[in-house]
Amino acid sequence: MKKQTAGRDQLGNIAPKFAELNDDVLFGEVWSREDKLSARDRSLITISALFAMGLYPQLKAHLQIGKEHGLTKEEVVEVATQLAFYCGWPKAWSTFPLIEEVYGSDQHE
Repeated sequence: MKKQTAGRDQLGNIAPKFAELNDDVLFGEVWSREDKLSARDRSLITISALFAMGLYPQLKAHLQIGKEHGLTKEEVVEVATQLAFYCGWPKAWSTFPLIEEVYGSDQHE
């Protein structure tokens, strides 16, 4: 897994300790424990949690990470469809355009 620098890149000036924890602990230590849970599975879990909370900017970023970890458009559409019944229909409506932005309009990407 590539080294995460988003925290330092985006928040390093305003919240350097938070950025360090984001990059070094969350992504450096927790996400790297692929012997416990694959990065692909961690992406599914994270996408589901962000969907449930309606945190769309972070959800879009994690859809991109999930794509990099091998999640297909069909899979994330299915996740949003499933979660619509448990977390809220409007959240699914808000998520599908993000999926389209990340994956494009191709049905089988």
